[in-house]
Amino acid sequence: MLTYNEITQRKYIIYELEPYEVLVSHVFRKQQRKPVNQTKLKNLRTGKVTEISFHQSDKVEEATMETKKIKYLYPNKNEYWFCEENNPRERFNLEENIVGNGIKFLKENSLVEALVFSDEIIGLKLPIKIELKVKEAPPSIKGNTSSGGTKSVILETGAIVNTPLFINEGDLIRVNTATGEYVERV
Repeated sequence: MLTYNEITQRKYIIYELEPYEVLVSHVFRKQQRKPVNQTKLKNLRTGKVTEISFHQSDKVEEATMETKKIKYLYPNKNEYWFCEENNPRERFNLEENIVGNGIKFLKENSLVEALVFSDEIIGLKLPIKIELKVKEAPPSIKGNTSSGGTKSVILETGAIVNTPLFINEGDLIRVNTATGEYVERV
């Protein structure tokens, strides 16, 4: 059991019989009142984010999350197909709300970690940075820096990322999967 001030960022808790990830946590006092922990929680089944205040007397159970390696196979409409790491026959699909926005940076046959809660996959844990090849890049025009010096390029997975003007077609770049931003050229 976690007390109100132990509910901190990146912890998994069970609140009202549902698994949640703590996104933001801030303990504060208002004048003469008792301390309060103001949190933003993300429901791991639905993806909905809610704000909840925990008071001094509140306690919640910490969720035990397991991870297992799975292989990303291919997308099909709004479904994404995966298989177990060493058993391609055991295929299953996950919906868009479970896989999140980072799925657009995954190449086919990539290994990722699945978050498992009570024998059910409720999310994916992607690597923070992924190296991808630039498939299409418009030519950079000399002196065109009034727009901030960036251009949109299409990566090998089909994702569109803003990069500096010196990135060309065929370059290998590193992308942050959480923010979807260009990090560096490799």
